[in-house]
Amino acid sequence: MTSISKISTPNPAASLSQSLRLRSSSQKCFFLAFQPSSNNLTNHLSTSLRTLHPCPVQTSLRVRCSKTDGNGSPAKRTTLHDLYEKEGQSPWYDNLCRPVTDLIPLIESGVRGVTSNPAIFQKAISTSNAYNDQFRELVQAGKDIESAYWELVVKDIQDACKLFEPIYDETDGADGYVSVEVSPRLADDTEGTIEAAKWLHKVVSRPNAYIKIPATAACIPSIKEVIANGISVNVTLIFSLTRYEAVIDAYLDGLEASGLNDLSRVTSVASFFVSRVDTLIDKLLEKIGTPEALNLRGKAAVAQAALAYQLYQRKFSGPRWEALAKKGAKKQRLLWASTSVKNPAYPDTLYVAPLIGPDTVSTMPDQALQAFIDHGTVSRTIDSNASEAEGIYNALQKSGIDWSYVGNQLELEGVDSFKKSFDSLLDSLQEKANSLKLVSL
Repeated sequence: MTSISKISTPNPAASLSQSLRLRSSSQKCFFLAFQPSSNNLTNHLSTSLRTLHPCPVQTSLRVRCSKTDGNGSPAKRTTLHDLYEKEGQSPWYDNLCRPVTDLIPLIESGVRGVTSNPAIFQKAISTSNAYNDQFRELVQAGKDIESAYWELVVKDIQDACKLFEPIYDETDGADGYVSVEVSPRLADDTEGTIEAAKWLHKVVSRPNAYIKIPATAACIPSIKEVIANGISVNVTLIFSLTRYEAVIDAYLDGLEASGLNDLSRVTSVASFFVSRVDTLIDKLLEKIGTPEALNLRGKAAVAQAALAYQLYQRKFSGPRWEALAKKGAKKQRLLWASTSVKNPAYPDTLYVAPLIGPDTVSTMPDQALQAFIDHGTVSRTIDSNASEAEGIYNALQKSGIDWSYVGNQLELEGVDSFKKSFDSLLDSLQEKANSLKLVSL
């Protein structure tokens, strides 16, 4: 069985055939470790991974993408394959950096898509030297800093899309996507978001690219308009059931307004955030302090997600949806985002294992991916106890939790966090550009 396991210090004597090492400037490494048998690697993989560059990750990992069975033949199945094949949930990876060929072993382990955001690119570009050559060329060509940033990002997205193209083709456009987000500075700008999404769609120019748009009130009309223009969208930063329903309606409205006879190539996912919900609600419950309130800690996020899945099932059924489905429309899949556990007291698969269900996506950063491949259990859980989820949701409300406040507050925090990451990266790039100009003088 393929597994991801933590290791403390690498063995400097280990050969490259045993361990392909990716070192970040913080001395944390992402290890893509293979058994010595050459049969374990495709020719494409062995060719692609000859050159390695730094890739910042959140933790030290060893990803064992292929082990041999007793007869010496490769056995590449992992829990991620089971997740998709047995339960219909697509495991995606919530990280992207150069070289994107580092994704190949993860794809072989069952990863079926990639999500990115401004915070991910801030870490990737500011802590790695892998972007220096392209950035230097852009600066020397007279590009301004933000234009240079987008060229760096677009290249990563295009290269990753190429890797996931086979999955996109095999599933007839149902899977194999790579997501890129519009500028977080546009979160309150309806028209600006529409124009940015059209521009990104045009410059990336890949059928399996998702343009990410935040689910802010200002951007709900943007989602409808972008979908109506035939552009596939990953709607991000969804924290409440009310906003989630508005996102679904925007998708349906956009499909209806598109005027297309064939809707099969316009797809979408709705990124419903999970762990951040518990982080905020747990703090509120501790302030309330009653035994009933304290007993509800760590239960809010999964309960709300289970109710979101019920809403998904209701909205994508009935006459309205059936009329769109006849034109080839695909359901806007729920995507579980923010799946890493923030509270170390909680199980490390808390935001993956209870949210398994058909026609959904779970995008996992390194820690969550590590945990689930290592000891995750694959079984349909998202609707195993719907009445309990509703009971927890109502109990939280009775304890004094205002779900509307939670959704609004988390949205503000999410947008603000992405803006800060975006601005910080542009500042870092400006400093780098200044140093390059000084060197050239």
